[in-house]
Amino acid sequence: MADEALSAGAVARRLGVAVTTLRTWHQRYGLGPSEHVPGHHRRYTPADLARLEIMRRLTAQGVTPAEAARWAGRTLDAVPTDTGVRPRVSTADGRDGGGSTIPVGRAGPAARGLARAAMRLDPVAIGETIARAVQANGVVATWDGLLRPVLFGIGERHAATGALVEVEHLMSRCVSEAFAVAVRTGMPAGPPRILLTCADEEQHTLPLEALAAALAEAGVGCRMLGARVPLPALLDAVNRTGPAAVVIWSHTRVTADAAQLNALLAAPHRPLLVLAAGPGWLADSLPAGVVRPVDLTEAVSLALAVRDSLDQVTPD
Repeated sequence: MADEALSAGAVARRLGVAVTTLRTWHQRYGLGPSEHVPGHHRRYTPADLARLEIMRRLTAQGVTPAEAARWAGRTLDAVPTDTGVRPRVSTADGRDGGGSTIPVGRAGPAARGLARAAMRLDPVAIGETIARAVQANGVVATWDGLLRPVLFGIGERHAATGALVEVEHLMSRCVSEAFAVAVRTGMPAGPPRILLTCADEEQHTLPLEALAAALAEAGVGCRMLGARVPLPALLDAVNRTGPAAVVIWSHTRVTADAAQLNALLAAPHRPLLVLAAGPGWLADSLPAGVVRPVDLTEAVSLALAVRDSLDQVTPD
């Protein structure tokens, strides 16, 4: 093994990083050289190099260094080869039914438990966890503190490895079911005053489903049109139902077409409030009269303000 070990300079050249970067990864994350010969500098073994290659690849793909280091440190084992020992990337950590773990940052034990249930593809445990959180903390806190970290972690892991499509699909279905229950149990009587819709060609609906559940919990009725709503269909819905507020969700810049907002503002039954929700919209590119809520809490607050303003209107 000694003749296979590499100096820091040699490793840096192989990876295309600076030696100072290697030192930082060693000091902060423990990804340093493991071979030690008395009287000499420590050297990097092939297993050390493989860990660092994973670290470099994940950080280049946008994974945070701390999470990339955790992933690199636990996804290598050693397998015999004809020439000795070489590192192998493993897709399982052997816990809770197998599969690589989902990073949830500092979200806490509930999110870690939910992530483990998602990796096990356990819809019962996922549903029970979400239901308990909604009952104890409400929809907004559940979305921000529990569901978003896990969903983001699944997306981050998929971006880094190409895996977990089945986990994302199951998790999304379970979240949708939980929010549908919240809407059914909390929806107030009377005609809905808020219209929720995805922008044309936008397929990400979970944030809107979270908003629908949060509004129902707050006693505000809404209609949910769902994904990929063409502009003519949206205008027909607005003209037929006369909502006080319309929320258009766009997850990416591709679907954030300001023409949809301008058409709403010019509609015969123009809503009192038009909300452009989601990261696809840029605040400085929105038409005058359109509001961009920064998060779910603000979207709910704006909807409540519209409801309260209508409640204060009395007939002549």
